[in-house]
Amino acid sequence: MPQVKIYTILCINGSILIVFYTPGQCWQFRIVSRTGGIFGEQKIYYTAEAALTTGLEWLRDER
Repeated sequence: MPQVKIYTILCINGSILIVFYTPGQCWQFRIVSRTGGIFGEQKIYYTAEAALTTGLEWLRDER
């Protein structure tokens, strides 16, 4: 079972942003919406900060 490392969990305007690391996929993010939908891409980010920045941009564009 792969080990997942959580970098950050943020709640912004009722949505939850999670930035995490897995050995096979590097850094990624997912957004859990207020209605329970899960959003993100299978894109690989090489730093946690890059994944966080993109996730925050997604949340900003969601408004």
